[in-house]
Amino acid sequence: MTPQAALIELLGRVGASRGTAVLINDDELSLWPGTAVAAMKSQKLLAKARPASSAICPGCERDCVMPVHVLPAGGNRPARAFISCDKREDVSRVAVDFGRLEQWQATGELIADALARLLGLTRTNSQAADGGQWHVGILKGKEHNSPVALLAGDNLTLSLAGHAVPLVDVLTFEENTLALDKAALIRLVDKAEGTAEDPEARRARIKARVGEERARGTKAFLKVVADEEGISVSRLKQLTSAKPEPVNMWSDLTAPPTRPSSKKTKPQH
Repeated sequence: MTPQAALIELLGRVGASRGTAVLINDDELSLWPGTAVAAMKSQKLLAKARPASSAICPGCERDCVMPVHVLPAGGNRPARAFISCDKREDVSRVAVDFGRLEQWQATGELIADALARLLGLTRTNSQAADGGQWHVGILKGKEHNSPVALLAGDNLTLSLAGHAVPLVDVLTFEENTLALDKAALIRLVDKAEGTAEDPEARRARIKARVGEERARGTKAFLKVVADEEGISVSRLKQLTSAKPEPVNMWSDLTAPPTRPSSKKTKPQH
């Protein structure tokens, strides 16, 4: 297995989980390239999870998955983990090494955090109610800006500027470290498929984000959204309080002429 193949497997499992954490034990990680596992851990695609509560019993060749019982340390004896076998009469208590209970987790939230770091974006850990979408940040192109979202499905997909990009197409291993093709994403932002934000659309989106953070009880909700947009709080206030464009100042010149009144003016005495 190559490092890229390990990454593709991990991203595919997180996408298929649709918001649920994917748990991987050390036994499985030992089958992946060490450089890939080290990079995933260092860039926090993988985070340490709680020890497993069950394991494959090493007591015989059946490889049964059984609950693990833990006895805490006491007196001069260290903590112990074991499985109580009820499948065979000649096997009762089977000791389990604590190392076999260690496991790691991968989630859409962790991956969205990593993407934001690689892109140099600010995010607020916002997640859609269905658990299958994560806000990454606002990516600025040369001509346009676009929100970037991570979507779960059969695979993980990046959504930006009207485009849907499989994450495995832009997230790769280079020299034993993870690399994101930011330049390719910026090109997509500047080639928005009919979704480049006009001023009113941007104003509406920013207002919605402000309302979302306010509803969450975020203390500095204006600063949070301003940091996402890469603007100051005062500029944010200007954008959200701006009035609609004034009526065309030339409209009076193009309106049909008014007819003179037929009423005669009474002489003034």
